[in-house]
Amino acid sequence: MLRTLDSAGELRSKRVILRCDLNVPLADGKITDDGRIRASIPTIKRLIDAGARVVVCSHLGRPDGEPNPEFSLAPVAQRLEELLGQPVAFASDTVGPVAKAAAKMLEDGGIAVVENLRFNSGETSKDQAEREQFAQELSALGEILVSDGFGVVHRKQASVYELAKLLPSYAGLLIEAEGKVLESLTTSPERPYVVVLGGSKVSDKLSVIENLLPRVDKLLIGGGMVFTLLAAKGFKTAASLLEADQIEKVQGFIAEAERLGVELILPSDIVVASGFSVDAEHEVVSAEKIESSRFGASGMGLDIGPRAAEQFAQEISSAKTVFWNGPMGVFEFEAFSGGTRAVARALSQLAGLSVVGGGDSAAAVRKLGFSEESFGHISTGGGASLEYLEGKSLPGLEVLND
Repeated sequence: MLRTLDSAGELRSKRVILRCDLNVPLADGKITDDGRIRASIPTIKRLIDAGARVVVCSHLGRPDGEPNPEFSLAPVAQRLEELLGQPVAFASDTVGPVAKAAAKMLEDGGIAVVENLRFNSGETSKDQAEREQFAQELSALGEILVSDGFGVVHRKQASVYELAKLLPSYAGLLIEAEGKVLESLTTSPERPYVVVLGGSKVSDKLSVIENLLPRVDKLLIGGGMVFTLLAAKGFKTAASLLEADQIEKVQGFIAEAERLGVELILPSDIVVASGFSVDAEHEVVSAEKIESSRFGASGMGLDIGPRAAEQFAQEISSAKTVFWNGPMGVFEFEAFSGGTRAVARALSQLAGLSVVGGGDSAAAVRKLGFSEESFGHISTGGGASLEYLEGKSLPGLEVLND
């Protein structure tokens, strides 16, 4: 059972290290999607209101263990200040003198952000001793750890795992919420239970499919991964994305779905394009006849077609529980966003539990203009969500368990 903030006791005047996942996309130093920052606000406010002195730490990008201004958390600290409506100090190092001074200067209800954890090689080192050393240095910044970065709980990293062993540690509100939703998807979902999977590679989702097949009623497949399934059924897919080495495995899970009585639904039509570009010529063809498009063997499937989008939406609307992970097409290009938009709209109108499984799906929801409040839950951790649904043990959650 997770140790939560409810069991943390008196927090007033205590320095709390809050491990968030503030790994947001940046373009020219500007945040392009602040969803993960906003998802951290409830826990931050809970701590501030309790009078804690909050030291926020996070990673951003892959700076390879060295300081790199391109991956600085300074814009994140500024955005936090705007969202919270109170000053947020920013330390230009992680465990050095600036960070230590910022932590010591905090008053009750104050907040500071230290620089990117991954500027220190010990954060992600494969060497346990190096991670433990970095965790020891981090522990000097506070008396308690609140772990709220769900997007990294599937990784054994110093601030997620080793630090939680050094300090009294508790799950933040975000991790608590994520855990409850994912548990409901695997142990007691209301039926009919529909899972919608997309994204580029079927190999990324095979373990999830294998673990969920005995639990779901219907499985809807779109995105780039669908072409490997179509190939497994004997159809030609032209120049569409294909993992030929996965065809035999895919044939196995198609047979398993049939054995279990799970309805496996593939798109009936596909939007085929002349190439991968925003203004590529395109047309809609039957999923079984992709090579019959006017582009022939060079045609690329970049979205599910309108008939498939309508069917997927109908299947979703008749469900009581829906989990969605992975876009139905190249939603970043308007011409190939129709399938993803249809799935998102159907989920946003669902009377039952709708769960958007983080990553590109969450990004698509925001990019396509849907209100986040329209969904039952939007996960902040695509990889962590998938590993949980695969049945894997997540180190960052295990270490918070009594």
